[in-house]
Amino acid sequence: MSFDQLGLSDKVQAAVATSGYTTPTPIQEQAIPHVLQRRDVLGIAQTGTGKTAAFTLPMLTLLEKGRARARMPRTLILEPTRELAAQVEESFEKYGKNHKLSMALLIGGVSFDDQDAKLTRGVDVLIATPGRLLDHFERGRLLLSGIEVLVIDEADRMLDMGFIPDIERICKLTPFTRQTLFFSATMPPEIQRLVGQFLTNPIKIEVSRPASTVDAVTQILVSSASDPAKKREILRALIRAETNIKNGIIFCNRKTEVAKLHRSLVRHGFSAIALHGDMDQRSRMNALESFRKGEVTLLIASDVAARGLDIPDVSHVFNFDVPHHAEDYVHRIGRTGRAGRAGASFTIASSADGKSVAAIEKLIGRKIEWKDAPAPVEDSAPRKTEHKGRRRERDNKRAAPAERTEDGRERADSRPPQEREPRRPQRQPVEPSGDAVASHLPAFLLRPVPVKAG
Repeated sequence: MSFDQLGLSDKVQAAVATSGYTTPTPIQEQAIPHVLQRRDVLGIAQTGTGKTAAFTLPMLTLLEKGRARARMPRTLILEPTRELAAQVEESFEKYGKNHKLSMALLIGGVSFDDQDAKLTRGVDVLIATPGRLLDHFERGRLLLSGIEVLVIDEADRMLDMGFIPDIERICKLTPFTRQTLFFSATMPPEIQRLVGQFLTNPIKIEVSRPASTVDAVTQILVSSASDPAKKREILRALIRAETNIKNGIIFCNRKTEVAKLHRSLVRHGFSAIALHGDMDQRSRMNALESFRKGEVTLLIASDVAARGLDIPDVSHVFNFDVPHHAEDYVHRIGRTGRAGRAGASFTIASSADGKSVAAIEKLIGRKIEWKDAPAPVEDSAPRKTEHKGRRRERDNKRAAPAERTEDGRERADSRPPQEREPRRPQRQPVEPSGDAVASHLPAFLLRPVPVKAG
Protein backbone atom coordinates (compact mmCIF):
# COMPACT_ATOMS: atom_id res chain seq x y z
CA MET A 1 0.00 0.00 0.00
CA SER A 2 1.15 3.56 -0.74
CA PHE A 3 0.32 6.87 0.95
CA ASP A 4 -2.05 7.90 -1.84
CA GLN A 5 -4.37 5.05 -0.80
CA LEU A 6 -4.83 6.27 2.79
CA GLY A 7 -7.11 9.23 2.05
CA LEU A 8 -4.60 11.99 2.75
CA SER A 9 -4.95 15.34 0.99
CA ASP A 10 -2.90 16.20 -2.08
CA LYS A 11 -0.83 18.75 -0.13
CA VAL A 12 0.12 16.18 2.49
CA GLN A 13 0.94 13.53 -0.13
CA ALA A 14 3.19 15.99 -1.96
CA ALA A 15 5.08 16.78 1.27
CA VAL A 16 5.49 13.06 2.05
CA ALA A 17 6.81 12.37 -1.43
CA THR A 18 9.28 15.26 -1.12
CA SER A 19 10.52 13.76 2.14
CA GLY A 20 11.35 10.53 0.29
CA TYR A 21 8.75 8.21 1.83
CA THR A 22 6.73 5.95 -0.44
CA THR A 23 5.34 3.16 1.75
CA PRO A 24 3.63 3.69 5.13
CA THR A 25 4.65 1.70 8.17
CA PRO A 26 2.11 -0.76 9.66
CA ILE A 27 1.01 1.67 12.39
CA GLN A 28 0.58 4.44 9.80
CA GLU A 29 -1.29 2.19 7.40
CA GLN A 30 -3.81 1.10 10.04
CA ALA A 31 -4.17 4.31 12.07
CA ILE A 32 -4.41 7.06 9.44
CA PRO A 33 -7.75 5.97 7.88
CA HIS A 34 -9.43 5.80 11.32
CA VAL A 35 -8.05 9.20 12.35
CA LEU A 36 -9.44 10.70 9.13
CA GLN A 37 -12.83 9.20 10.07
CA ARG A 38 -12.69 11.14 13.38
CA ARG A 39 -12.49 7.95 15.44
CA ASP A 40 -10.67 7.71 18.77
CA VAL A 41 -7.53 5.61 18.35
CA LEU A 42 -5.38 3.64 20.77
CA GLY A 43 -2.17 2.84 18.90
CA ILE A 44 0.39 0.42 20.29
CA ALA A 45 3.58 -0.17 18.35
CA GLN A 46 7.22 -0.71 19.14
CA THR A 47 9.35 2.40 19.14
CA GLY A 48 10.84 3.60 15.88
CA THR A 49 7.87 2.54 13.71
CA GLY A 50 6.60 6.00 12.77
CA LYS A 51 3.91 6.74 15.37
CA THR A 52 4.50 10.50 15.09
CA ALA A 53 3.62 10.56 11.38
CA ALA A 54 0.61 8.32 12.13
CA PHE A 55 -1.14 11.26 13.80
CA THR A 56 0.69 14.19 12.17
CA LEU A 57 -0.30 13.39 8.58
CA PRO A 58 -4.07 12.93 9.13
CA MET A 59 -4.22 15.97 11.43
CA LEU A 60 -2.77 18.15 8.66
CA THR A 61 -5.49 16.89 6.31
CA LEU A 62 -8.24 17.59 8.85
CA LEU A 63 -6.92 21.09 9.60
CA GLU A 64 -7.20 22.23 5.99
CA LYS A 65 -10.78 23.22 6.77
CA GLY A 66 -11.42 25.86 9.40
CA ARG A 67 -9.42 28.69 10.96
CA ALA A 68 -7.78 29.39 14.30
CA ARG A 69 -9.09 31.90 16.83
CA ALA A 70 -7.17 33.93 19.37
CA ARG A 71 -6.16 31.94 22.47
CA MET A 72 -8.30 28.97 21.30
CA PRO A 73 -6.11 26.33 19.60
CA ARG A 74 -7.81 23.83 17.33
CA THR A 75 -5.66 20.81 18.17
CA LEU A 76 -3.52 19.89 21.17
CA ILE A 77 -0.61 17.44 21.33
CA LEU A 78 0.78 16.57 24.78
CA GLU A 79 4.33 15.29 25.13
CA PRO A 80 6.20 14.14 28.27
CA THR A 81 9.46 16.00 27.52
CA ARG A 82 10.62 19.19 25.85
CA GLU A 83 12.71 17.28 23.33
CA LEU A 84 9.77 15.20 22.12
CA ALA A 85 7.61 18.32 21.83
CA ALA A 86 10.27 20.05 19.73
CA GLN A 87 10.59 16.95 17.57
CA VAL A 88 6.85 16.86 16.85
CA GLU A 89 7.05 20.53 15.88
CA GLU A 90 9.74 19.63 13.34
CA SER A 91 7.47 16.93 11.88
CA PHE A 92 4.63 19.40 11.42
CA GLU A 93 6.98 21.86 9.74
CA LYS A 94 8.29 19.15 7.39
CA TYR A 95 4.94 17.66 6.37
CA GLY A 96 2.96 20.91 6.59
CA LYS A 97 5.17 23.06 4.38
CA ASN A 98 2.36 23.27 1.78
CA HIS A 99 -0.12 24.50 4.39
CA LYS A 100 -0.56 27.91 5.96
CA LEU A 101 -1.09 26.61 9.48
CA SER A 102 0.14 28.30 12.64
CA MET A 103 1.83 26.42 15.47
CA ALA A 104 2.90 27.14 19.02
CA LEU A 105 5.30 25.19 21.23
CA LEU A 106 4.64 25.49 24.97
CA ILE A 107 7.60 24.06 26.88
CA GLY A 108 9.66 25.11 29.87
CA GLY A 109 12.88 27.05 29.55
CA VAL A 110 11.38 29.47 27.00
CA SER A 111 9.98 32.96 27.56
CA PHE A 112 6.30 33.14 28.50
CA ASP A 113 5.90 36.37 26.52
CA ASP A 114 7.02 34.82 23.22
CA GLN A 115 4.65 31.90 23.70
CA ASP A 116 1.80 34.20 24.71
CA ALA A 117 2.28 36.31 21.59
CA LYS A 118 1.71 33.24 19.39
CA LEU A 119 -1.38 32.21 21.37
CA THR A 120 -2.82 35.70 21.01
CA ARG A 121 -2.58 35.50 17.20
CA GLY A 122 -4.29 32.09 17.25
CA VAL A 123 -2.78 28.66 16.53
CA ASP A 124 -4.02 25.64 14.64
CA VAL A 125 -1.60 23.22 16.31
CA LEU A 126 -0.56 23.51 19.95
CA ILE A 127 2.27 21.23 21.09
CA ALA A 128 2.95 21.32 24.83
CA THR A 129 4.18 19.66 27.97
CA PRO A 130 1.46 19.42 30.65
CA GLY A 131 3.12 21.72 33.21
CA ARG A 132 3.70 24.69 30.91
CA LEU A 133 0.26 24.26 29.32
CA LEU A 134 -1.47 24.56 32.70
CA ASP A 135 0.72 27.53 33.62
CA HIS A 136 -0.63 29.44 30.61
CA PHE A 137 -4.19 28.35 31.37
CA GLU A 138 -3.99 29.48 35.00
CA ARG A 139 -2.72 32.89 33.84
CA GLY A 140 -5.82 33.27 31.73
CA ARG A 141 -3.83 33.21 28.48
CA LEU A 142 -5.35 30.07 27.01
CA LEU A 143 -8.75 28.47 26.42
CA LEU A 144 -9.12 24.78 25.60
CA SER A 145 -12.81 24.83 24.72
CA GLY A 146 -12.06 24.85 20.98
CA ILE A 147 -9.94 21.68 20.87
CA GLU A 148 -11.03 19.37 18.05
CA VAL A 149 -8.26 16.74 18.32
CA LEU A 150 -6.35 15.80 21.48
CA VAL A 151 -3.21 13.67 21.10
CA ILE A 152 -1.49 12.08 24.10
CA ASP A 153 1.84 10.83 22.82
CA GLU A 154 3.94 8.30 24.76
CA ALA A 155 0.84 7.72 26.85
CA ASP A 156 2.38 5.26 29.28
CA ARG A 157 5.29 7.58 29.98
CA MET A 158 2.97 10.56 30.50
CA LEU A 159 1.00 8.64 33.08
CA ASP A 160 4.02 6.95 34.62
CA MET A 161 5.89 10.23 35.18
CA GLY A 162 3.24 11.53 37.57
CA PHE A 163 1.21 13.48 35.02
CA ILE A 164 -2.05 11.65 35.81
CA PRO A 165 -3.67 14.60 37.69
CA ASP A 166 -2.55 17.04 34.99
CA ILE A 167 -3.82 14.80 32.18
CA GLU A 168 -7.18 14.35 33.88
CA ARG A 169 -7.52 18.08 34.41
CA ILE A 170 -6.58 18.92 30.81
CA CYS A 171 -9.05 16.38 29.43
CA LYS A 172 -11.84 17.90 31.52
CA LEU A 173 -11.01 21.36 30.12
CA THR A 174 -11.44 20.15 26.52
CA PRO A 175 -14.84 19.47 24.88
CA PHE A 176 -16.27 16.00 25.37
CA THR A 177 -16.87 15.89 21.61
CA ARG A 178 -13.12 16.01 20.91
CA GLN A 179 -11.27 13.26 19.07
CA THR A 180 -8.65 11.60 21.30
CA LEU A 181 -5.58 9.72 20.09
CA PHE A 182 -3.34 7.64 22.35
CA PHE A 183 -0.01 6.43 20.98
CA SER A 184 2.58 4.46 22.91
CA ALA A 185 5.05 1.61 22.72
CA THR A 186 3.79 0.01 25.96
CA MET A 187 0.42 0.00 27.67
CA PRO A 188 0.62 -1.30 31.26
CA PRO A 189 -2.61 -2.78 32.63
CA GLU A 190 -2.86 -0.18 35.41
CA ILE A 191 -3.60 2.63 32.95
CA GLN A 192 -6.36 0.81 31.08
CA ARG A 193 -8.86 2.48 33.42
CA LEU A 194 -7.63 5.87 32.32
CA VAL A 195 -7.79 4.85 28.67
CA GLY A 196 -11.46 3.98 29.19
CA GLN A 197 -11.99 7.34 30.84
CA PHE A 198 -10.33 9.42 28.11
CA LEU A 199 -11.32 7.57 24.92
CA THR A 200 -14.79 6.86 23.55
CA ASN A 201 -15.21 3.54 21.75
CA PRO A 202 -11.62 3.61 20.51
CA ILE A 203 -10.13 1.65 17.65
CA LYS A 204 -7.27 -0.38 19.10
CA ILE A 205 -4.37 -0.80 16.72
CA GLU A 206 -1.65 -3.15 17.87
CA VAL A 207 0.87 -3.81 15.13
CA SER A 208 3.31 -5.61 17.43
CA ARG A 209 3.20 -7.33 20.76
CA PRO A 210 3.36 -4.74 23.56
CA ALA A 211 6.90 -4.11 24.78
CA SER A 212 8.50 -6.10 21.99
CA THR A 213 11.96 -5.30 20.69
CA VAL A 214 13.26 -5.09 17.15
CA ASP A 215 14.89 -8.28 15.88
CA ALA A 216 17.56 -6.24 14.07
CA VAL A 217 19.02 -5.13 17.43
CA THR A 218 21.65 -7.43 18.94
CA GLN A 219 21.20 -7.50 22.71
CA ILE A 220 24.10 -8.32 25.04
CA LEU A 221 24.45 -8.42 28.84
CA VAL A 222 27.92 -7.74 30.26
CA SER A 223 28.79 -8.78 33.81
CA SER A 224 30.40 -6.24 36.11
CA ALA A 225 30.91 -5.36 39.74
CA SER A 226 28.58 -2.74 41.16
CA ASP A 227 31.46 -0.30 41.70
CA PRO A 228 30.91 2.72 39.37
CA ALA A 229 34.65 3.02 38.67
CA LYS A 230 34.77 -0.60 37.50
CA LYS A 231 31.67 -0.10 35.35
CA ARG A 232 33.24 2.96 33.73
CA GLU A 233 36.34 0.89 32.94
CA ILE A 234 34.19 -1.84 31.34
CA LEU A 235 32.22 0.72 29.35
CA ARG A 236 35.41 2.21 27.91
CA ALA A 237 36.60 -1.27 26.95
CA LEU A 238 33.25 -2.05 25.27
CA ILE A 239 33.35 1.13 23.21
CA ARG A 240 36.92 0.48 22.09
CA ALA A 241 36.15 -3.16 21.25
CA GLU A 242 33.30 -2.22 18.88
CA THR A 243 35.13 -1.59 15.62
CA ASN A 244 31.91 -0.80 13.70
CA ILE A 245 30.64 1.86 16.08
CA LYS A 246 29.40 4.97 14.29
CA ASN A 247 27.78 6.67 17.26
CA GLY A 248 26.09 5.62 20.46
CA ILE A 249 23.79 6.65 23.28
CA ILE A 250 24.80 5.77 26.85
CA PHE A 251 21.93 5.65 29.36
CA CYS A 252 22.25 6.22 33.11
CA ASN A 253 19.54 6.06 35.76
CA ARG A 254 20.58 9.23 37.60
CA LYS A 255 21.38 12.72 36.38
CA THR A 256 24.40 12.90 38.70
CA GLU A 257 25.84 9.76 37.12
CA VAL A 258 25.38 11.29 33.66
CA ALA A 259 27.59 14.22 34.65
CA LYS A 260 30.24 12.00 36.25
CA LEU A 261 30.37 9.62 33.30
CA HIS A 262 30.60 12.52 30.84
CA ARG A 263 33.60 13.99 32.66
CA SER A 264 35.26 10.57 32.81
CA LEU A 265 34.84 9.80 29.10
CA VAL A 266 36.07 13.22 28.02
CA ARG A 267 39.09 12.85 30.32
CA HIS A 268 39.91 9.54 28.62
CA GLY A 269 39.82 11.07 25.15
CA PHE A 270 36.28 10.17 23.95
CA SER A 271 34.06 12.51 21.94
CA ALA A 272 31.04 12.79 24.23
CA ILE A 273 28.30 15.18 25.34
CA ALA A 274 25.74 15.01 28.17
CA LEU A 275 21.95 15.36 28.17
CA HIS A 276 19.80 15.36 31.32
CA GLY A 277 16.84 17.12 32.87
CA ASP A 278 18.80 19.67 34.92
CA MET A 279 20.24 21.30 31.79
CA ASP A 280 18.55 24.42 30.42
CA GLN A 281 16.56 24.08 27.22
CA ARG A 282 19.16 25.72 24.97
CA SER A 283 21.91 23.39 26.20
CA ARG A 284 19.70 20.32 25.76
CA MET A 285 18.77 21.23 22.19
CA ASN A 286 22.38 22.07 21.34
CA ALA A 287 23.52 18.70 22.70
CA LEU A 288 20.96 16.84 20.58
CA GLU A 289 21.82 18.85 17.49
CA SER A 290 25.54 18.16 17.92
CA PHE A 291 24.84 14.44 18.20
CA ARG A 292 22.49 14.41 15.21
CA LYS A 293 25.05 16.21 13.04
CA GLY A 294 27.80 13.78 14.03
CA GLU A 295 29.89 16.45 15.75
CA VAL A 296 30.15 14.14 18.79
CA THR A 297 30.17 10.35 18.84
CA LEU A 298 28.65 9.55 22.24
CA LEU A 299 25.57 11.00 23.93
CA ILE A 300 25.37 10.30 27.67
CA ALA A 301 21.76 10.71 28.76
CA SER A 302 19.18 9.98 31.38
CA ASP A 303 15.81 8.55 30.36
CA VAL A 304 14.87 12.00 29.03
CA ALA A 305 16.34 10.75 25.73
CA ALA A 306 14.84 7.26 25.85
CA ARG A 307 11.32 8.03 24.74
CA GLY A 308 10.49 8.66 21.13
CA LEU A 309 13.44 10.85 20.15
CA ASP A 310 13.99 10.47 16.44
CA ILE A 311 17.76 10.26 16.12
CA PRO A 312 18.29 8.29 12.92
CA ASP A 313 21.06 5.83 12.31
CA VAL A 314 22.26 5.28 15.88
CA SER A 315 24.52 2.25 15.70
CA HIS A 316 24.91 1.41 19.41
CA VAL A 317 23.14 1.79 22.74
CA PHE A 318 24.98 1.23 26.04
CA ASN A 319 23.05 0.83 29.29
CA PHE A 320 25.53 1.94 31.93
CA ASP A 321 22.79 1.21 34.48
CA VAL A 322 20.08 -1.44 34.20
CA PRO A 323 16.81 0.55 34.05
CA HIS A 324 14.57 0.42 37.11
CA HIS A 325 11.48 -0.30 34.97
CA ALA A 326 11.53 -3.04 32.36
CA GLU A 327 9.52 -0.87 29.91
CA ASP A 328 12.35 1.68 29.89
CA TYR A 329 14.70 -0.98 28.52
CA VAL A 330 12.48 -1.35 25.44
CA HIS A 331 12.54 2.40 24.83
CA ARG A 332 16.27 2.71 25.41
CA ILE A 333 17.38 0.05 22.96
CA GLY A 334 14.73 1.30 20.55
CA ARG A 335 17.00 4.27 19.83
CA THR A 336 19.01 1.91 17.57
CA GLY A 337 17.86 -0.46 14.85
CA ARG A 338 15.37 2.10 13.51
CA ALA A 339 13.80 2.00 10.05
CA GLY A 340 15.10 -1.51 9.35
CA ARG A 341 18.74 -0.74 10.19
CA ALA A 342 20.88 -3.08 12.27
CA GLY A 343 21.89 -2.05 15.79
CA ALA A 344 23.57 -3.30 18.94
CA SER A 345 22.84 -2.78 22.62
CA PHE A 346 25.05 -3.58 25.62
CA THR A 347 23.77 -3.59 29.20
CA ILE A 348 26.28 -3.58 32.06
CA ALA A 349 24.76 -5.59 34.93
CA SER A 350 25.96 -6.64 38.36
CA SER A 351 24.68 -9.34 40.70
CA ALA A 352 22.44 -6.74 42.35
CA ASP A 353 20.59 -6.26 39.04
CA GLY A 354 19.32 -9.85 38.87
CA LYS A 355 15.66 -9.02 39.51
CA SER A 356 15.66 -6.15 37.01
CA VAL A 357 17.24 -8.33 34.31
CA ALA A 358 14.69 -11.08 34.97
CA ALA A 359 11.84 -8.56 34.66
CA ILE A 360 13.23 -7.32 31.33
CA GLU A 361 13.53 -10.84 29.91
CA LYS A 362 9.99 -11.62 31.05
CA LEU A 363 8.65 -8.46 29.41
CA ILE A 364 10.36 -8.93 26.04
CA GLY A 365 9.75 -12.69 26.05
CA ARG A 366 13.32 -13.78 25.36
CA LYS A 367 16.63 -14.50 27.06
CA ILE A 368 19.43 -11.99 26.60
CA GLU A 369 22.87 -13.37 25.85
CA TRP A 370 25.65 -12.85 28.45
CA LYS A 371 29.21 -12.05 27.39
CA ASP A 372 32.40 -11.45 29.30
CA ALA A 373 33.69 -7.91 29.46
CA PRO A 374 36.58 -7.19 27.08
CA ALA A 375 40.01 -6.66 28.58
CA PRO A 376 40.63 -3.02 29.53
CA VAL A 377 43.05 -1.04 27.38
CA GLU A 378 45.53 1.39 28.86
CA ASP A 379 44.83 4.98 27.92
CA SER A 380 47.35 6.74 25.73
CA ALA A 381 45.83 10.13 26.53
CA PRO A 382 47.34 12.04 29.46
CA ARG A 383 45.41 11.95 32.69
CA LYS A 384 44.63 14.97 34.81
CA THR A 385 46.17 13.27 37.82
CA GLU A 386 49.70 13.73 36.50
CA HIS A 387 50.17 16.82 38.61
CA LYS A 388 50.11 14.60 41.69
CA GLY A 389 53.07 12.65 40.36
CA ARG A 390 55.01 15.83 39.70
CA ARG A 391 54.32 17.03 43.22
CA ARG A 392 55.40 13.68 44.69
CA GLU A 393 58.64 13.78 42.67
CA ARG A 394 59.38 17.28 43.91
CA ASP A 395 58.79 16.22 47.52
CA ASN A 396 61.16 13.27 47.10
CA LYS A 397 63.89 15.58 45.84
CA ARG A 398 63.48 17.77 48.89
CA ALA A 399 63.63 14.82 51.24
CA ALA A 400 66.72 13.25 49.59
CA PRO A 401 70.11 13.92 51.27
CA ALA A 402 72.33 16.45 49.54
CA GLU A 403 75.12 15.11 47.36
CA ARG A 404 78.61 15.56 48.85
CA THR A 405 82.11 15.71 47.40
CA GLU A 406 84.98 13.42 48.42
CA ASP A 407 86.09 15.81 51.20
CA GLY A 408 82.60 15.73 52.76
CA ARG A 409 81.39 19.14 51.63
CA GLU A 410 78.01 19.60 49.91
CA ARG A 411 78.19 19.65 46.13
CA ALA A 412 77.31 23.03 44.64
CA ASP A 413 74.00 23.26 42.81
CA SER A 414 74.78 23.38 39.09
CA ARG A 415 71.25 24.49 38.09
CA PRO A 416 70.61 28.08 36.96
CA PRO A 417 69.64 30.47 39.77
CA GLN A 418 66.01 30.79 38.56
CA GLU A 419 65.51 26.99 38.85
CA ARG A 420 67.04 26.65 42.30
CA GLU A 421 64.75 26.29 45.26
CA PRO A 422 65.29 28.99 47.86
CA ARG A 423 66.71 27.74 51.08
CA ARG A 424 64.96 28.70 54.24
CA PRO A 425 67.31 30.05 56.93
CA GLN A 426 67.40 27.82 59.96
CA ARG A 427 66.37 29.44 63.19
CA GLN A 428 68.68 29.01 66.15
CA PRO A 429 66.90 28.03 69.32
CA VAL A 430 66.97 30.81 71.91
CA GLU A 431 66.91 30.06 75.59
CA PRO A 432 64.29 32.21 77.25
CA SER A 433 65.55 34.53 79.98
CA GLY A 434 63.78 35.20 83.20
CA ASP A 435 62.61 38.59 82.00
CA ALA A 436 61.27 37.05 78.80
CA VAL A 437 59.34 34.47 80.79
CA ALA A 438 57.97 37.11 83.08
CA SER A 439 56.88 39.29 80.21
CA HIS A 440 54.58 36.52 79.04
CA LEU A 441 52.84 36.15 82.42
CA PRO A 442 49.61 37.98 83.22
CA ALA A 443 50.06 40.96 85.55
CA PHE A 444 47.86 39.56 88.32
CA LEU A 445 50.23 36.59 88.74
CA LEU A 446 53.15 38.97 89.49
CA ARG A 447 51.42 40.75 92.38
CA PRO A 448 52.80 39.98 95.85
CA VAL A 449 50.57 37.80 97.97
CA PRO A 450 50.00 39.23 101.50
CA VAL A 451 50.54 36.68 104.25
CA LYS A 452 49.03 37.18 107.69
CA ALA A 453 51.32 36.66 110.66
CA GLY A 454 50.43 33.76 112.89
